[in-house]
Amino acid sequence: MAESFPVAVFDGHNDTLLRLIEKMTNDPVADFIRGDGLGHIDLPRARKGGLAGGFFACFSPSPRSGSGFADGMSGASYDVPLPPRLDEAVARRYVARMISLLARIERHSEGALRVCRSGREVRAAIAEGVFAVLLHIEGAEAIDPELAMLDVLHAAGLRSLGPVWSRPTIFGEGVPFRFPATPDIGGGLTEAGKALVKRCNELGILVDLSHLNAAGFDDVASLTDAPLVATHSNAHALCPHARNLTDAQLAAIGASKGMVGLNFATAFLREDGQMDRRTPLETMLRHLDHLVEKAGEDCVGLGSDFDGAEIPQEIRDVAGLPHLVAAMRAHGYGEPLIRKICLENWLGVIDRTLKD
Repeated sequence: MAESFPVAVFDGHNDTLLRLIEKMTNDPVADFIRGDGLGHIDLPRARKGGLAGGFFACFSPSPRSGSGFADGMSGASYDVPLPPRLDEAVARRYVARMISLLARIERHSEGALRVCRSGREVRAAIAEGVFAVLLHIEGAEAIDPELAMLDVLHAAGLRSLGPVWSRPTIFGEGVPFRFPATPDIGGGLTEAGKALVKRCNELGILVDLSHLNAAGFDDVASLTDAPLVATHSNAHALCPHARNLTDAQLAAIGASKGMVGLNFATAFLREDGQMDRRTPLETMLRHLDHLVEKAGEDCVGLGSDFDGAEIPQEIRDVAGLPHLVAAMRAHGYGEPLIRKICLENWLGVIDRTLKD
C-alpha cells in the first residue's frame, strides 16, 4: 500500500464500524473489504488514498428523536442539547456488535487487515502493506464502575478509550456541542473516572481527551503517566467551539510528548462553527499551522472523524487524502514534516503509550 502512494497516512479517528452496522445490509464485511462506495472509508478507497491504518471507534449512539443531531449545529450560535446518560446494557450490545464486525472483517480480509495490539504490531503491519487497525471506544458507557469489562475489552484488543463522548457517563462530563464557547464547562472526572484512567495506564490503553471538558482534561493530566492525546480535535483559537483545544491544552499535550489529531469536521474548523462542505483546505492548513506552533511538530497528526462528520468537499472521502497532502506541500510543508503529521507522530505516541 505504501509503495503506491509516497506518503502513508495513519488516522486518529473514524466511525466506520457504526456506519457499517447501521446500514442494515446483509454483508457489511464484504461491503468494507470489496468497497461499497458509501460513507468515507472502505478498504479499496483506503488503499487509493494511502491510508495505512488508524483507530477504529466503537460508538454507542443514543436513541434518536426528532431531527438529526447535526441539524442543531447551525446559526450564528448554537447549543445542541446532549442526550441523557446511556444505559450500560445498551452500550455493551453496540460495542459487542462492532468488535464482532471488526473481528469478522479481519478474518475474511485474507490478511489485508490486521487488528493490532502494540506499536510493534502496527509498525509490522504497515511495513507488510497490511491495513493496521487499533480498536478504540468512544464513550465508556459499556464499562462498569468496577472496571471488570475494561479487562474483558482489553483482552479483546481495546487499546484506546475516550471516557466520554460529550454526554455524561459515570466517569465524567464531556463538552457540549456549543458555539461559541470554551471547553471550560462542567465538572471533571468522578472518582470512578480517576480509577479508570489509572487502570488504563496499567494496561497500556491510550486515554483520549477529545470529548472531555477542561476540568476532565486537567484531571487526566494530573493523574496519567502516559502522553496526553486528543485523537480528533482542533484549535480553539481559530474556531471557538467547545470541542476544540485551547492553547494551554495544546501546550500541555506538547509537554507530555502527546498528540493532537486534526479533525476534518467542518464545524470544528470554520471560524463560524458551521457544518459546510465548501470549507477550503486552507482552513485545515491554518489549524495545522497553529497545532504545530503550540504543541510542536512531533505532536500533531490527522484525526479525520471519517464516517462521523461533514468533511470538506475537496477531500470527500478517504480516497481524497492525497489532496490534503498536496495542499500541505503547496503550503510550504517539507517532506519530513508531512511524514510526521501523516504517519510518524502517531507511531511514536503509540509506541510511548501501548504495551507489548
